[in-house]
Amino acid sequence: MAPALISRRPLLTASLCGAVGLPLGARASAAKSVDPARLDKAIAATDVLTQSLMKSSRIPGIAVAVVQGEQMLFAKGYGVNKIGAADAVDADTVFQLASISKPLGATVVAHQVGIDSVAWNSRMQHLLPWFALSSPEATRELTIADLYAHRSGLPDHAGDVLEDLGYDRTEILHRLRLVPLDGVRKKYHYTNMGITAAAQGVSDKAGKDWSSLCESALYRPLGMHRTTSDFRTFIAMNNRAAGHVQENGRFVPGPVRNPQVQAPAGGASSSVNDMARWMSLILGMGRYQGQQLVSEEALTPALSPQMLMRPAQDGQPASYYGFGFNVGTSDGGYKMLSHSGAFVLGAATNVMMLPELNIGIVVLTNAWPVGVAEAIGLTFLDYVQFGQAKKDWVAFLAPIFSQITAPEGTLAGKTPPTSPVPPQNLSAYTGTYQNPYYGPLSVTETADGLVLTAGPGKVTLKCPHWDGDDFVIHPDNESAPPGSAFKVSFSGTPPHKLTCGFFDETGLNAFTR
Repeated sequence: MAPALISRRPLLTASLCGAVGLPLGARASAAKSVDPARLDKAIAATDVLTQSLMKSSRIPGIAVAVVQGEQMLFAKGYGVNKIGAADAVDADTVFQLASISKPLGATVVAHQVGIDSVAWNSRMQHLLPWFALSSPEATRELTIADLYAHRSGLPDHAGDVLEDLGYDRTEILHRLRLVPLDGVRKKYHYTNMGITAAAQGVSDKAGKDWSSLCESALYRPLGMHRTTSDFRTFIAMNNRAAGHVQENGRFVPGPVRNPQVQAPAGGASSSVNDMARWMSLILGMGRYQGQQLVSEEALTPALSPQMLMRPAQDGQPASYYGFGFNVGTSDGGYKMLSHSGAFVLGAATNVMMLPELNIGIVVLTNAWPVGVAEAIGLTFLDYVQFGQAKKDWVAFLAPIFSQITAPEGTLAGKTPPTSPVPPQNLSAYTGTYQNPYYGPLSVTETADGLVLTAGPGKVTLKCPHWDGDDFVIHPDNESAPPGSAFKVSFSGTPPHKLTCGFFDETGLNAFTR
């Protein structure tokens, strides 16, 4: 069973999830042995597959590392850090991890739990008193665990568009109190800003910012010298991979993705050499090179089922999320820990571990998600478990991943009406429209038509006419893949209300004046 992929679309999580029925807690010392010849064959096949996928996918750069316990079995880079530059990818090249930041960050939280700074069931009201949900009862009961298991009741990806609009972390977390909740502790909703809130509470309790806490609690003790949770540090590094997006079927360098606002959920950067050390720590249940760096008792809940992601259906068992980890079962029947990461602006990453076999693989790429990172990992695990590839994972994953970068919005792919109803005088639409969650939205008239401007980042969107009082915007950012087209509808004569699907992540998409 493939691991869960994390994206803006909940259906992808269901499509690629694994399942498990029992908590994880097997130490590396109790791991089953894997035939060395089979491992050698698996690594050789992985190397060949990666080289082949470099050519077929045209991804600029890939790095792969494989560990067995604390032994590095394989670490190699392929391609270049950036198209148009000569710097080759190697095992020390630093990539943006995207959502692999979540299990990495959960390990930091487990460290803090182990030293009794916090507990998984610590209430957020005590750690971050100013943070609240829309329900007073939910606010009182909300814990670190609820947020790290995506069971807080916040809807899928709540707060992400606010990040795109330029709001800072504190303001985004403050505005989440306006979002209607759905199924507190009953439903799985993937939220970057929920995990960020939990991590903020943990780091505040430690008296440090998040990146400093990661450095002192995990990166430095583990010798991860090419790893950071600070974007400015990443940008200043040498041997750093640049993100790439597709244009006309080819990858080109994309806009720089600065995920600092949600650093605990998506802002870490690392090399495969460093990630290999972290995988060894997880496989050793917090122990590395003779030292218990993270308490096994504190780490175990993170690696155990905590929230149902998908009930059993269509012959597939139920699937779960731990604290920052996907917890599942491989096709060979082994417990599996995994996570994927993806930036539409140019990153795709994956990590998979089979604790019972003491095996882990990490794949980092510098291009938007097409399923290559997962296909490499799953093919490797097939060879480890069965001695051969059981499925063409590239072909299997391609249609699923195509949905991640597919254009969004009700007008995507549609042709404007040939005889549209004329709009009102454009000046009638201009002015400032207010929304308590998204803030003010300015509508101005230019020689080319209407323009929308939103957020502290002054995000500007051209808004050409569509039909009657309907217009269209084409945002191109982390929350809207290229080609996205969202309807902007004005109501009233003169217009006094504006609605737009781009702002519909929480159902709070009405702006009024």
